[in-house]
Amino acid sequence: MRAALFDMDRTLVRRETGTLYVRYQHAIGEATRRDLARVMYWVAQYTLGIIDAPVVAAKAALQLEGTSETAMAARCDDWFRRYVETHVCDLGRRAVERHRERGELLAIVTGASPYAARPLARRLGIPHVVASELEVDEDGLFTGRFVDPLCYGSGKIVRAKRLAEEHGFVLAESTFYSDSYTDLPLLEAVAEPVIVNPDPRLERVAKKRGWRIEAW
Repeated sequence: MRAALFDMDRTLVRRETGTLYVRYQHAIGEATRRDLARVMYWVAQYTLGIIDAPVVAAKAALQLEGTSETAMAARCDDWFRRYVETHVCDLGRRAVERHRERGELLAIVTGASPYAARPLARRLGIPHVVASELEVDEDGLFTGRFVDPLCYGSGKIVRAKRLAEEHGFVLAESTFYSDSYTDLPLLEAVAEPVIVNPDPRLERVAKKRGWRIEAW
């Protein structure tokens, strides 16, 4: 069996969803302009490939300590409907359908949380989500920590391999769509890397290696 794996931000969704989420929080009175500026700074670092992802993730997770997992899932459903769905790429939808017609396993593989990715997965009919998992205690509350490894860089390979082992596909025979240089480890691990709306560093690598580049 083959699989088609899709990054989320700037791939299936044209925008960076972290920024969209803070805009949503600002609109409902839960975030300040300073919060928005901080997230935009992190996004800029991410785009340049200089972000310290574990440090940023730890700060983000700590802010959620004591929050209900159920409440977060409901909030992300509302956020997706109001702020994200309009940015879902039509060409991304078509790519998902092509792979579905081929009988391939479909999965979103993203550094975001599963609560952010699942509404998109449901909308596109993608049955599997591989994401950065937040630790939840026995009362259904976030502890303020992520579960290692983060679904970022080499951590994406670890988590994608777990999915492959569980569902019986071969990662080295699969396809992965991504925009980001930080996804280079997983792009190098698949048979068919597809570069979508790439950041400058990934675009240079893709051109050098002759990888397919698409604009969604």
